[in-house]
Amino acid sequence: MSWTRKILLILGFLSTLAAIALITVAVTQNQPLPKNTKYGIVLDAGSSHTNLYVYEWPAEKENDTGVVQQVEVCKVEGPGISGYSRDTENAGHSLVQCLRQAQGVIPSKQHQETPVYLGATAGMRLLSLENKNAADKVLSSVEKTLRSAPFNFQGARIISGQEEGAYGWITINYLLGNFKQSGWTKLLHSLKSVSETSGALDLGGASTQITFVSDESPSESPDNLLYFRLYGKDYRVYTHSFLCYGKDQALQQKLARDLQSTESSSILDPCFHQGYQRTINISDLFKNPCTSVGKKEFPFSQLYVMGEGNYEKCRRSIQNLFNKTSCPYSSCSFNGIYLPPLQGDFGAFSAFYFVMNFLNLTNDNPFALDKVASAVQSFCARPWHEVKQAYHQIKEKYLSEYCFSGAYILSLLENGYEFNKENWQRIHFLGKIGSSDAGWTLGYMLNLTNMIPAEEPAAPPLSHGSYVGLMVLCSLVLPLAPVILLF
Repeated sequence: MSWTRKILLILGFLSTLAAIALITVAVTQNQPLPKNTKYGIVLDAGSSHTNLYVYEWPAEKENDTGVVQQVEVCKVEGPGISGYSRDTENAGHSLVQCLRQAQGVIPSKQHQETPVYLGATAGMRLLSLENKNAADKVLSSVEKTLRSAPFNFQGARIISGQEEGAYGWITINYLLGNFKQSGWTKLLHSLKSVSETSGALDLGGASTQITFVSDESPSESPDNLLYFRLYGKDYRVYTHSFLCYGKDQALQQKLARDLQSTESSSILDPCFHQGYQRTINISDLFKNPCTSVGKKEFPFSQLYVMGEGNYEKCRRSIQNLFNKTSCPYSSCSFNGIYLPPLQGDFGAFSAFYFVMNFLNLTNDNPFALDKVASAVQSFCARPWHEVKQAYHQIKEKYLSEYCFSGAYILSLLENGYEFNKENWQRIHFLGKIGSSDAGWTLGYMLNLTNMIPAEEPAAPPLSHGSYVGLMVLCSLVLPLAPVILLF
């Protein structure tokens, strides 16, 4: 055997040993990091109720978009915290049960490091306008309860309408993965001419928000613009919140207007089902800033409402809530508020989704506008006794208002925000995105924990699987080199 062949055989043997060593190192030394999960809690203190959300995410990936997941939601018993204005101590007590539920979800060793935030929305904004002292006492009560929980209390405050709109927009685009793309996705997005983000439409009990990226420059109304830099990209976002135009306060406004126009103790209301009856205390109807402006004395203390079930008349009645006569800009939504041209798709969530889902109008393939209007019209035309029998499991107060709410949503989107039959199907009614509810709470937490960086993070190293695969490939090729040289 020649020296050359002997040397090559030795090299082949050593290469085989090297390959075995590489595979061993790849498998044993490049193990993935042990799972390290972090948690966060946000309480959404809305006008009609409070929800507690628990989120989790892998600590080593907290700057990657779309990794935060909702793992628990708890609906607090009773009204929203603004409903405790005359019993402020119980505002805090009402949260105890849901806080205990969160303690059971989050490992006890991580309780102290888990941040808890409470954001109060339009119900508390209204209470603060009506009675600031009562609003402060309510917040003090919930803060006391949250501080007594084993979590890391980070604040309880009333958020502005602009914040609510902006955080809702951040939430849905974060969950949809619109802020951060890579590889082919990034290339395809760079080639698209339509907006890369989705607009956000939020409807609560006391306010409604519209938020979307606007390319119009310069803006006619700078007060409605917010600027974000997320993952290395700048976003110029239009947002406006209409206080008193959530579905509950809109109904209060409509009833107050109807009463003032008739000055009778009984009215026939087209937005309630035929055969439905409701008695309302006049003092309750005019007790908050949304209706108190037009308050006057009546020779009776109660209003008797009888349903008529007429969709077309209901829409005409709702139209009176939107002032479309005066607009100091090139285009307005209503009440003289600037609205730039609508851009891109929109995610409509909260009460937009709940009402449309009840009416079976939340299909993956959006319904045409005329089909939606026809469905609401048909529902409103059903007599009350039939509706009650068909939906006996739903509380009467909520069930009785679906006709009004459906008509109101159509009026708000079509007449208020200028959606039409051409762009209606760009509205997607969203309940959840993945495992997380669509809403402002996740965006709020992401912002306060700085989990969305201004600049795009550096590209991560190879994953464990990719690294092992590469080492195995090298190990297979390496022993072949001396064999190839032999021929």
